[in-house]
Parts: sequence; C-alpha cells; structure tokens
Amino acid sequence: MAERSQTVPEAGNDMGNDDAIGGNVSKYMVLPSGYCGQSKKGHLIFDACFESGNLGRVDQVSEFEYDLFIRPDTCNPRFRVWFNFTVENVKESQRVIFNIVNFSKTKSLYRDGMAPMVKSTSRPKWQRLPPKNVYYYRCPDHRKNYVMSFAFCFDREEDIYQFAYCYPYTYTRFQHYLDSLQKRNMDYFFREQLGQSVQQRQLDLLTITSPEDKSDLENSVMQKKIKIPKLSLNHVEEDGEVKDYGEEDLQLRHIKRPEGRKPSEVAHKSIEAVVARLEKQNGLSLGHSTCPEEVFVEASPGTEDMDSLEDAVVPRALYEELLRNYQQQQEEMRHLQQELERTRRQLVQQAKKLKEYGALVSEMKELRDLNRRLQDVLLLRLGSDNLREGAEQKVVFITGRVHPGETPSSFVCQGIIDFLISQHPIARVLREHLVFKIAPMLNPDGVYLGNYRCSLMGFDLNRHWLDPSPWAHPTLHGVKQLIIQMYNDPKTSLEFYIDIHAHSTMMNGFMYGNIFEDEERFQRQAIFPKLLCQNAEDFSYSSTSFNRDAVKAGTGRRFLGGLLDHTSYCYTLEVSFYSYIVGGTTAAVPYTEEAYMKLGRNVARTFLDYYRLNPLVEKVAIPMPRLRPDADRDTSGEMRPAGDTANLAYRRCGAADLINITG
Repeated sequence: MAERSQTVPEAGNDMGNDDAIGGNVSKYMVLPSGYCGQSKKGHLIFDACFESGNLGRVDQVSEFEYDLFIRPDTCNPRFRVWFNFTVENVKESQRVIFNIVNFSKTKSLYRDGMAPMVKSTSRPKWQRLPPKNVYYYRCPDHRKNYVMSFAFCFDREEDIYQFAYCYPYTYTRFQHYLDSLQKRNMDYFFREQLGQSVQQRQLDLLTITSPEDKSDLENSVMQKKIKIPKLSLNHVEEDGEVKDYGEEDLQLRHIKRPEGRKPSEVAHKSIEAVVARLEKQNGLSLGHSTCPEEVFVEASPGTEDMDSLEDAVVPRALYEELLRNYQQQQEEMRHLQQELERTRRQLVQQAKKLKEYGALVSEMKELRDLNRRLQDVLLLRLGSDNLREGAEQKVVFITGRVHPGETPSSFVCQGIIDFLISQHPIARVLREHLVFKIAPMLNPDGVYLGNYRCSLMGFDLNRHWLDPSPWAHPTLHGVKQLIIQMYNDPKTSLEFYIDIHAHSTMMNGFMYGNIFEDEERFQRQAIFPKLLCQNAEDFSYSSTSFNRDAVKAGTGRRFLGGLLDHTSYCYTLEVSFYSYIVGGTTAAVPYTEEAYMKLGRNVARTFLDYYRLNPLVEKVAIPMPRLRPDADRDTSGEMRPAGDTANLAYRRCGAADLINITG
C-alpha cells in the first residue's frame, strides 16, 4: 500500500464516501477554518504513517471536536475497526473530543465499558481511558452509523500521544521477540522460515520439543544420583565444641602464640627479664616470703664490684615502683586474657551457628532439587499414559494473527511459547512427549499495514483454507501444505489444531469447535475446553459453542476438522478485546498484556491435563448440543446459537461434571 498524506476537507463539508480514503494521514496539521497565520501550539498534528498505523482522515468539527475516519483494509473497504494514530503539537490542558465515525460494525464492546488505549512518550505504558469518558451511540449526523466518541485532556506539551483500538503488537516486535529466543540457543527450540508473504515478510514456524528420544523421562530422572540429605545436625561434639572450629581456625591477628609460651610470657618478655635480673641480683624471687624492704636493708650500699651496668644495684624506690607496675600489668593481663577467652567462646558459638545455618541451606537446596526431580516423575506417572513414545509422533499445531487487527492473539500465543520453553516441570514433560508447531503470525503483511481483517490484497485469509493460492495467499498455502504433509506421514499424529483470534463483542476467552456424527469423537472434543475452564479463570465454558456452519467451511477449524481423522481436534480460541468476568461476580476485569499471556500459559498447561484424563473420557457421556435455526452470526464471523438457552446441555456441563470425569 502506498501510504500518503490525506488532504482533509474543510469543516462542515460533506464527509463523502469512505471508499475515497486510500491512505493514512501523515503529519497532518489541522488548522481552524479560515486560519491563515503561523501554526502554533494547539494546532494538532495527526500521523498514522508508521507500522500498524491506521487513520485515514480528520475533520475538525469545532475548536475542540474532531471527526476521525478509519482507513479501510487495503483492497477491501468492508472492514473498518482497527485504529492506531499519534497526536502531537498539543497545548497543556487542551481538551478535545475525538469521534470515530465510520466503524464497519454496529455491535461493539464499547457498549459494555471498553475504552481506547493511550500512551505518550513520557509514559510509554499503554493505559485504557476512563470508561466514563467514552460514548458509543448511533449518530444521525453520520448516516445513523454508530460512533465512538471519547474526551481527552492533553497535559504535557512536549509529549506525543498515541491512541489505539487495543494493545498493538507489531511485526517488528514479533521479530525481535523471536530473535531474543533464538539467541538463547535452547536445544528444544527451533525457528525456521516456512515461507514469505506477498511483500516478502517472513512466515516463521517454531518447533518446540525435546531434541532427544528418551524411552522414559522417569528413567532419565532416576538415573541421576539423588542424595537425600540428613536433617540431623552432626556438627557438634559431645563436649559442646564445634568440630573443625578450634583455636587454629579462629586465631586473632593481634595475638601471637609461640609454641610452649603463654600469652602473658610473650606480651611481657622485657618486663620479666628486668624483674628476673633484679631478683637474681638480690638473691630471691618474687615467690619468696621475704619482703623487698629486707632485701634492701641487707644490701650493702657500698658494694665495690659495680664495674658494669648489669651488675649495678637498683635503688630501692625504683625497684618497688617496677614491682608494683609489674604486678599491676599482670593483673590487667589476667583480665584481658579472661576477656579474650570469653570473646573466643562467643566466636566459636557464632561459628557453630553459621555452620549449622550453612548446613541447613545446603540441605534445603538438595531438597528442592530432589523435589523437582520427584515432581517430574510424579507428573510423568500422572500424565504420560497417552504420551508414551511409540510409532507416532504427537503434534500440536497452533496458529495466530490470521486477522491482523486481533492483536490479543499475539499476546496469547507468546504466553504459550514462553511457558513451553520454560523450565516448569509441566513444560519439560510436554516437550519430552509432544511436538509443538507454532505459526504465530499468518498475516504479516496485514499486521504491518495496520489492517483489521485482510491481507495486503484484501483477502480474509481465514476463508481460503479450502484452496489457498501460492501467490495470493502464500502464508496460508505454506501452512496448509505442511499440515497435509504431516497428515500423510504415518509416523505423525496431528492431535490438536488451535487457531487463536480476538473477539470484538464478547467477554472472556472461549472456544468454537466442530460437530461430528461420531458421538465419541464429539465427546472427546468437549474435554479440552472444559479442562481449560478449570485452569483459567478468564475462560468461559458457557460461551463455548460447537457448529458446522457451511458458511465457515473455509476457516481453518472447519476445513481441518473435516480433513483430519478422528484422533484430531480443531478449535478456534477466542479472547475478548476488552475484559473477562470471573465466575461468581458481575464486575468486568479489563485485560492487560500480562493477562492475555497468562491465558496462553494456561492453554499450554491444559495439554497435560488432557492427556492425563484421556483414558477416562471414553466413560463420559456428554449430551450433544443442538443448533437453533435462529442462530445469529457474531462479529468475528463465527456462528453462535442465539439466546441464552442455546447449547443448554453444554452450558449446564460445568465444574461438577469435570469432577465426575476425573472420578
């Protein structure tokens, strides 16, 4: 599509035909009617010439109000739902009203509280506008079409504001995501290019499975040496001392202990030498009972053999002073030694506690590892009755984004991928026994161009599964050929096909399935959505329906449901553009990017539950739903029975029946 700047007619002119809108607006500044001066702050600049952008025309109705026209899908004017544009050159505290005036659908979640998404350069996280500022109504000024109006106040002049129908998920973002996974060099993740779109964009196919053929995961787990740690602490000797934590391990750097010496001898060597010389000179030791005074009385002051300093007689006063100092220092050293001993004992106790703590940490790590391995074995024993390796390779095929404007499908698909490549025990078991083939983006051209439903050439790809053209529908043709090849391979069993979509008029996640003449096959088909309902709080089994409408014969679910054998089950997984309602409540919880991905993770987890219950489902008798003749068509193109009483048997088949299934 050649994008161009859209010339905007003056306010008040007839809006003309939507068919005349052929491109996105490009940095278009809206000036008041009759204004001839220089542009200034507050003269809004609209732009949609970027990836996944969509805004075809802007009319200024008044100083504060603007009519916005969605650009139709390329080569197909029927579909006008997705919008994604930016506004800049705003004035602080500038208030505006934007009217989206040319929706191609009459029913919309805007009636139920849905609001457009907004972000700005300084606040890059997408947020929903307050529902109280959004209005959805039939407008007589626009051919009685439904119009969605929302009020907004710009608060930062430097920011560029972006508005979108739902969380955008671009082709570039998708490629960056796959590149990041590829750089991790996971041996169970393989990316290949299955084909190219009309505009030569990649059709990526992901394969997630264990690279090695193992006869039994339990054997591989139990072959590892599992050391069961002892929970008793054998680190304390009977005398209370900590083993391997003696004085040698707790030496203090400021104390030297030469072998055979006491600390006092080392610390006071010089003082004792002087005292010893004095005692020797006076003929007695400190241990005798002789008083110092007697020594000096008996000592002759006139001794003549004082020819050296060492033989000199120390005066009595000096000797007494030295003796007092020596005794005082000995007493201080005894106190110091006692204090050091107390400190040493405290350090030993601390070391004992640290050693016990370290032993506990080590034991807990070993227990966690043991628990993980035993959990693997338990999951395998519970879930591998129908996953044991044999002649056939069990394949789950998942596709998404065949309708480019249904961006939630990409988030759900990413959640599935993130879970399957994780180290979660369930993911490891699934990789060991299943092969997941995922084509997350079937319509890369439509995604890049900002279409809602069609490809570059205006085709709804989900209506061309019967006979896709290799030149007009190359991505669809490549996927179909791969599926047929797997179907014809006797060593491959295509167990599931799930096509992920988003729904513009209903809440929650739900599924569409097929109706078969074989009652047993039909019963088995109902098991997976029932299990998913138990795993995901946002999935509604009561909204799940089954049909075989001839008009939908060109969809992936209908075509493959008729092509594959009785062991294969094909679904369309729908998720709301807006919100979900948790069972037992009435309040709508708006979806976030994380909530969409969480649904994807729950879809992946459900496969193990399905294979764990598969041997038991033969005993289950689920009543066949009846299609009412007054079935109405929902806005996503699927047939759904009208009224709350449709598929009553399935709606009544809830959690209690699942408990009966599991025994």
